Amino acid sequence: MTRATPPSTPEARAFPITHWSHSSLMSFLRNPLAWYKRYVEGVYDTPATPSSIVGRAGHTALQHFYSGIGKEGAIDLGLEYLRDVPDFEISFGKARSRMTRKKKRQSMENEYLQAINFYLAHPPKYDVLGVEVKAVAKVDELPLPIKAISDLVVRSKGDKDALDIVDHKFVDSFSGLRAQKTLFVLQAIFNYYTVREMFGKPVKRFIVHECKKRKNADGRSQMRRYIINYADCQHEFAVFHRLLKDATEHVARTRVFLPNPSDMFEGENSFDIYRLNLTDD
Repeated sequence: MTRATPPSTPEARAFPITHWSHSSLMSFLRNPLAWYKRYVEGVYDTPATPSSIVGRAGHTALQHFYSGIGKEGAIDLGLEYLRDVPDFEISFGKARSRMTRKKKRQSMENEYLQAINFYLAHPPKYDVLGVEVKAVAKVDELPLPIKAISDLVVRSKGDKDALDIVDHKFVDSFSGLRAQKTLFVLQAIFNYYTVREMFGKPVKRFIVHECKKRKNADGRSQMRRYIINYADCQHEFAVFHRLLKDATEHVARTRVFLPNPSDMFEGENSFDIYRLNLTDD
């Protein structure tokens, strides 16, 4: 059973965060100090990778497409989003000069246009009930609420009274382990609870559509689909509950969060924070 209102007990207010999301949990497990900076202090100044921005542009286009806008209009809106991202929000790596950054941005546009055209050449068809669905749920036995954004909430095929959740990913290469991939399953459970809470209906499946951004040389499909059936995930639900409880207990009692210098995205930044003692009270 779930309820949407967050707890207001003194114990709940003592936590450094008000809820868990899939992204915040993954950030905490990967790099606790970077997590603390973003999700506790609310500092969002770490530049995003070009690949992630291309993915966001793709999500923007699909959000508009599944909301009823035509293909060309949706593609243009995704491109507009990409072009509106300022340079200081992009991690350009070795591209430091104005010219090299301009070339990088052009390659990002080309990659976006190629990827979104791959997807929209034969877009999956759904009976869409919600697009970019944001929801919060309080789950019994978990100390904090959970929050998730679902790309699409659709009527489940074969059961008109049930729901499926659809997630889109724009990738450089297809994922290993397919539907058994741990990241997919954890994300699926976050979305399961929040969608069930908002719509009040059974949730059957979590469907992941991966779109490979770079063209396959052998002509194979640029799209791959993975399906997670929630009915087959009893063990994964138990692990999810244990992980959320353990993570919540850890952040409630920990006062010093250590960096992870080996984190390929935020390792250097987190170590700089630690070295400069910027989070010390």
